[in-house]
Amino acid sequence: MGEQVVAIVGAGIVGLAIGRELARRRPDDRIVVLEKEDRVAAHQTGHNSGVVHAGIYYQPGSLKAVLCARGRSLLREYCAERNLPYDECGKLVVAVDDDEMPRLEALQARAGDNAVPGLRRVDRAEIGDIEPFAEGIAALYSPRTAITDFRRIAEAFAADLMESGGEVRLSSAVDGIVPAATGIDITTGDEVLRANRVIVCAGLHADTVAGLAGADPGPRIVPFRGEYMNVVAEKADMVRGLVYPVPDPRYPFLGVHFTRRVSGTVEVGPNAVLAFAREGYRRGDFSMRDLAETVRWPGFRRMARQHWRTGIEEMYGSLSVAAYMRRAQRYIPAIGAADVVRGGTGVRAQALDADGSLVDDFRIDRLGPVTAVRNAPSPAATSSLAIAEYVVDVIEGKDTRAR
Repeated sequence: MGEQVVAIVGAGIVGLAIGRELARRRPDDRIVVLEKEDRVAAHQTGHNSGVVHAGIYYQPGSLKAVLCARGRSLLREYCAERNLPYDECGKLVVAVDDDEMPRLEALQARAGDNAVPGLRRVDRAEIGDIEPFAEGIAALYSPRTAITDFRRIAEAFAADLMESGGEVRLSSAVDGIVPAATGIDITTGDEVLRANRVIVCAGLHADTVAGLAGADPGPRIVPFRGEYMNVVAEKADMVRGLVYPVPDPRYPFLGVHFTRRVSGTVEVGPNAVLAFAREGYRRGDFSMRDLAETVRWPGFRRMARQHWRTGIEEMYGSLSVAAYMRRAQRYIPAIGAADVVRGGTGVRAQALDADGSLVDDFRIDRLGPVTAVRNAPSPAATSSLAIAEYVVDVIEGKDTRAR
């Protein structure tokens, strides 16, 4: 057959992990990663909280549940081999009142189905033993939940790929994916790359890039900005690991939480505010085109009608540090609005179906020689090496769960 060319659109952690896996399994192929920015991990990968999830939240048997478990194990080994930071600081998921107990118990059952390692229920006294400044009536404790630096991991994946003969082309925005007589022509400005297969891992632009290849318009990516607060240094030692609320099952977001970073700093967040641009990291960022695409999508209008009150609450918390921290203080009362400063932001590429449903599971579609990762939110970074295995299995016909 001669040399096969595989093009990957997007140099976030998922695209780079897939490129690395292809180079390992198919050393005779030419692997080319195309990235519109001037660096790898420029968007979701480089703006997340660095948490390596243990698999507590995900529907048993879903791609998220299966690939998170496998991915965590692979990532732990990879970080050890490459001397990359990996700190199993542990996580508490805390119930603060009796109304939250049914959800905590349901979450414990789900975590049990997912075989989350070492997970156990703890009472008020044990919460204080694990996190002395945390408050709650009960919690789930996950000792194997870890923190790392996903940007550094993505850079290591890129280095692995290039050492294997692959390419990472930066500042190469894809504006065309067109079938040709002997493959697929991918245009980046004035250049054309002819590939035998294309894998779309375009994150915030996953729907539009997949659309270039003829994919269905749905699910549509709706951007949600997540804003963080940084705890002042004088109080950073009040948080030993990770302190999370019991999540609302109506949403794929996990709620505002306390996160220790591998640098030793502590963040609070993120919230989830509709962004007015796909790359809307600042409150004032606005794109008429991006906003129009969001508003025209029928799923957005259906979601907005159902969840407008929650949207207003999130916007209020975005504008007011005091309101933001009132939620967080339910879990660590000693850290309030006077103890934080505004920190970084990220934008989550949340897929939304036409019926208004927020897509919760990973979604990977096939369109002939094009494979599109249409939804890969958290725990995609944790799962990246396992997602790579899965996607390459799909390409090779070994796994048919992709649509």
